[in-house]
Amino acid sequence: MQADKIYLVGFMGAGKTTVAKVLGAKLDWCVEDIDSLVEKREHATVADLFARRGETYFRHAERAVLTDLLCRRHVVVATGGGTYDNPDNRVLINRDGVSIWLDVSLKQIIARLPTDGRRPLAADRPTMERLYYRRQAAYRHAHCRVDAERASPNEVVEKLLDQLEEF
Repeated sequence: MQADKIYLVGFMGAGKTTVAKVLGAKLDWCVEDIDSLVEKREHATVADLFARRGETYFRHAERAVLTDLLCRRHVVVATGGGTYDNPDNRVLINRDGVSIWLDVSLKQIIARLPTDGRRPLAADRPTMERLYYRRQAAYRHAHCRVDAERASPNEVVEKLLDQLEEF
């Protein structure tokens, strides 16, 4: 594998954070989660930031974290579900490393999402469904696509590594 940085992209609940941890351990690379880094930087949860400051503020904080990660190598980055939806972020990610779309059906996403309010964009089901289908167009720009529908995190990592060998 030639890549020295991997960005995992996909909708909320696709397994980006979990797969990033497994992949990072397998490659002996650092793992970073953009949502977690935003929460640490802002001293607030993503849900709180959306509620108190709005999505625009959150997206600016997300972009700042992404920019900070650009100089890092040998790192697996779990992006937020909307990070790759932004065309400018998409260009940065695709120039900086290999982007891998963890593709999961809407039905599976709904089954995976917690109903505790931690996912502010999932609170309104019809809006979330529209968002899911709109973001599919962005995710198709990823360098690779891995079907993460029913596979375990370890199986997803094996599929992902096979894709990277061909990339």
